[in-house]
Amino acid sequence: MKKLIETLKNIWKIEDLRQRILITVLFVAIYRFGSFVVLPGINPALLDKLQSQTAGGLMSLLDMFSGGAFSNASIFALGIMPYISASIVMQLLAVAVPYFQKMQREGESGRKKIMTYTRYLTVAILLFQAPSYLINLKMQAGAALASGISWTVFVFPATIILAAGSMFILWLGERITDKGIGNGISLIIMIGIIARLPQAFIQEVSSRFTAITGGGLVMFLVEIIILYAVVCAAIVLVQGVRKVPVQYAKRLVGNQQYGGARQYIPLKLFAANVMPIIFAQALMFIPLAFVQYAAPENANWFVRSMLDHHSWTYNIIFAFLIIAFTYFYTAITLNPTQMAEDMKRNNGFIPGIKPGKPTADFIDTVMSRITLPGSLFIAFIAIMPALAGLLNVQDAFSQFFGGTSLLILVGVVLDTLQQIESHLLMRHYDGLLNSGRIHGRGGVSAY
Repeated sequence: MKKLIETLKNIWKIEDLRQRILITVLFVAIYRFGSFVVLPGINPALLDKLQSQTAGGLMSLLDMFSGGAFSNASIFALGIMPYISASIVMQLLAVAVPYFQKMQREGESGRKKIMTYTRYLTVAILLFQAPSYLINLKMQAGAALASGISWTVFVFPATIILAAGSMFILWLGERITDKGIGNGISLIIMIGIIARLPQAFIQEVSSRFTAITGGGLVMFLVEIIILYAVVCAAIVLVQGVRKVPVQYAKRLVGNQQYGGARQYIPLKLFAANVMPIIFAQALMFIPLAFVQYAAPENANWFVRSMLDHHSWTYNIIFAFLIIAFTYFYTAITLNPTQMAEDMKRNNGFIPGIKPGKPTADFIDTVMSRITLPGSLFIAFIAIMPALAGLLNVQDAFSQFFGGTSLLILVGVVLDTLQQIESHLLMRHYDGLLNSGRIHGRGGVSAY
């Protein structure tokens, strides 16, 4: 406790850090306030059916990522996911289309152009998703519209408001990144997720002491132990293995003639981090667009199973997409040829491996073999909520046993703490931990 109080005092002494934290808190408060501002013309007292629809299934995940704004018919109902979807599309184009490949190699100017295209694509996605959301709102809460207002007239201004709300969230995220602490977009997603935790926890505690679920205190303690183990696993996943010994790498490719024990390859076991699971989750929301948020019983069995995140079909496809995206994202972020050229240019080499193409082939082989266990581990963490459901864990609370929500929470918290620690160390204060530096997703501290 004394260490914590001293650290908080040191944080408050650093003017720049203090201002960044206060700005972050202000922008987050604005975001949470907007999540409860209902669309003009909608009576919030008549949204019970919409809130019941988002209480379970895939819709509950969508509501979680919007911080509850989806079920509140808020001006922020579409959240930040359209921007995430647009970012995924642009990253795919940067791999497949030569025009965008060239743009990506242009450095800062190319990055700004890609960001501009991403924003335009986000607006296009919003103009498609907003009417779909309003169709669902009409079906679930048609009586919620104020008397005297026609739905036909209501759709156009409501679409503009929903699109503007999501773009405003994007603006808030960018301002947090520039003037606050942490990655703004990730922080907004995390706040939306964590806003559901207190209510989910209370519901789970209540259910364990009722005759419906049963189990009492013993089962609840088992849940907490499992949750603790999953959180530890998620921390390992997010931080990753920071350096791969040459000895281990050589064993992977069947070459026992390795160099000294102090030689390392600058690779991570989980090079793709949480991006594959975010990409896969965004794609898993596509069935909602096909049925236009309609009642699941009107769709065929495949679509119904894809709308149930506890079904075998959903989880098998989800795990497959995660594994595929892990290989894809690793391939676009780590270029073995470029790494080999950089090593050669700086007079570096891997003992026993010739510079140039043999080094590139060696690194590529190592990455292919260490990516497989990493992708399987990510997939296992992703489907943990479904496994928790087998233990009769409440649907809302099971989302914190793994999946996208847990990995985002762990990753964002570590990134934010790492930035705070960097500010402390630059001013010659003690770090946040006595046991060593905090490693986030983005950077690696010096060894």
